[in-house]
Amino acid sequence: MRFPEHMHTIALSGETDWTGWRTAARALVLGGVTPDAVRWQVGGAGDALPAADGGFGLSRALVDLAALAIQSRDPDRFALLYRLVWRAHGGERVLELAADPDAAAARALALAVRAEAHRMRTHLRFMPIEQAGGTRHLGWYAPAHHVLEANAQRLAERFPVPRWSILTPEMGAHWDGAALIFGVGIAPPEDDAALAGLWQRDGAALLAAAPPGTAIPPAEALDEAPRAPDLPPIGPVVLAAAADAALAEAAHEAAACRRCRLWEPATQTVFGEGPAGARILFIGEQPGDQEDVIGRPFVGPAGQLLDRAMEEARIDRRTIYITNAVKHFKFVRRGSRRIHERPETEEMKACGFWLDVERVRIAPKLVVLMGATAARSVLGRAVTIGRERGRPFALSPTETGFITVHPSFLLRLPDEDARAREYRAFVEDLRMAARLAAE
Repeated sequence: MRFPEHMHTIALSGETDWTGWRTAARALVLGGVTPDAVRWQVGGAGDALPAADGGFGLSRALVDLAALAIQSRDPDRFALLYRLVWRAHGGERVLELAADPDAAAARALALAVRAEAHRMRTHLRFMPIEQAGGTRHLGWYAPAHHVLEANAQRLAERFPVPRWSILTPEMGAHWDGAALIFGVGIAPPEDDAALAGLWQRDGAALLAAAPPGTAIPPAEALDEAPRAPDLPPIGPVVLAAAADAALAEAAHEAAACRRCRLWEPATQTVFGEGPAGARILFIGEQPGDQEDVIGRPFVGPAGQLLDRAMEEARIDRRTIYITNAVKHFKFVRRGSRRIHERPETEEMKACGFWLDVERVRIAPKLVVLMGATAARSVLGRAVTIGRERGRPFALSPTETGFITVHPSFLLRLPDEDARAREYRAFVEDLRMAARLAAE
């Protein structure tokens, strides 16, 4: 094996040092430094960049992909993205190769970051704190990836008036209506009262902390804005991650499920998620393309539409359990795209085992069946959504059933007026579901 004569150590200023990474990648490529001769690290001392003149072009798609993937927690992401840049500079059309492992890995990281940005949008809640100078909206979140900075930037752009702070274990983001600064993080608070007390005691010190020296990835890399801080609160700021232990074990077992053949082409099993003791269980059809790659239910376009409708209906996604009747993505390939196919009866029956496990463990008060496949999987018969939609019925001695459309139905409507009309009807269905669960 041939080792490079000299390793170039590149030290970035932060986990999402987008400007530093781009500057280094450009200099390394123009200096002819191959990917296997570069060691990337965050912090510490690094080598001087090669002197390099000239430039080269990259596709916008590759730049956008890198801007998302760099926000992942994967320690190898800097090297992976530099390999793609090096290969693209050499003339390879890397993003057009469907089976290319580097491109596939980068896309998976980007999708995971997008999903975490989406999760932050649906899970972050703000609490108003009265203090000298006016109200500050305070939020707490523990991100799985480095999405705070880009999300905070988007939030400041979209909702520039209120003063707010988002605290995480690693850093805080603070907006005063004119400037966005980043400071130190805090330990997870026990509840809202602890968070409010911490801010009253240490807020001035947190605001005075020097922001970390890291450049923010472009906000346009995240296509969703976090929840506005001045919306009426629909749940506590801090919510303990009280997942059911038996369901966590079932999810682990389901990852190796071979009850039908859908596991073969799919990327992974996508189990449900939500806290133990959730009063509402939402059931959809099956994971989509993005859910299959990311491994979480309802994070793609249909899930984002569902989240918006839930917000309007005053349903806090953090408090519900959401899953699908079928746990693997069924699709057909058309070129580089994977096109959804409806599950067959035998596939629904095979996954019924896991759905029963979820229903028994969650023991919800209300089961919301979104779409014909979900309704058929639970009721064991064909269902005409238009005829049975929106009317609660006894599903078991302890469960109420409720049928509505699947959010993907709204996305398929070609007419804008029809989409708006059906969206309003969907929100009304969810409002009724919230009332039923609260009774």
